[in-house]
Amino acid sequence: MINARQLAYRSMSSLIVVALLLVLPINVLAQDKGGGDLRAAVQNPISSLISLPFKFSFDYGAQNGDGTILNIQPVYPITKGDWNYVNRVILPIADVDGAITSPNNPSPLGADSASGLGDTNYSVFLSPVEYDKVIWGVGPSLNLPTASDDQLGSGKWSAGITGVALTQLKWGSVGILGRQLWSFAGDDDRSNVSQLLVEPFLNYNLPNGWFLITDLVMTSNWKASSGQRWTVPLGGGVGRVYKIGNQAVNNRVEVYYNVERPDAAPDWSWTFTFQFLFPKTG
Repeated sequence: MINARQLAYRSMSSLIVVALLLVLPINVLAQDKGGGDLRAAVQNPISSLISLPFKFSFDYGAQNGDGTILNIQPVYPITKGDWNYVNRVILPIADVDGAITSPNNPSPLGADSASGLGDTNYSVFLSPVEYDKVIWGVGPSLNLPTASDDQLGSGKWSAGITGVALTQLKWGSVGILGRQLWSFAGDDDRSNVSQLLVEPFLNYNLPNGWFLITDLVMTSNWKASSGQRWTVPLGGGVGRVYKIGNQAVNNRVEVYYNVERPDAAPDWSWTFTFQFLFPKTG
């Protein structure tokens, strides 16, 4: 049963999304008409663009109930000589009915509802400033056990490697991001972590800053039993790069259905992303 705190959290998340959706048409005249280079930078996970995305995910149909997750995902690139060092953080704030798996939470524990902070992921991509047709980056990734409740995190320190490769064409972008994490410390009573994340993505550009997107976040928990390892979604959505006054922003609305999933993962989810963009001016 959903308690008052859960209801307030989910209601507030829904109201924020609705409010943002309502305000966007009002500011449509403030957009920059083409999107252009800024849209290309948005579609490149390791571009030199500073950004602050807020990604709301609404998950439905898991064995242990439903969940609402807000991922705060700041990206801060630093250029030194011939290399970019792209720093990416994923800070989840979640409200769940029970232990529900997610890309940043492969082995939750417990049966009761929970609200609060999840495990934090930090990655840094080393990427060349100059490139030919393929943009690439690779580097370390670290998961910190910052969860405020066992249902919201693994209880383990985990580390591994992450990488991305993509190409950008006249019509859009296509690429793939990957990450493998292994636990090395933490709560001895919790399951060890060995999780693979594979994320193929494709963007197809439309006029006036619009684009179509599919961003398939597939995961495998190698420590789970056979038949309970893989989460494989299918779906996609639409996005737009535009301006509110002088502030460049990117919005995405997407829907995904998991054609393969463990019992603890949702059947389907929809997401809404509101991303502040800070392009370099000099």
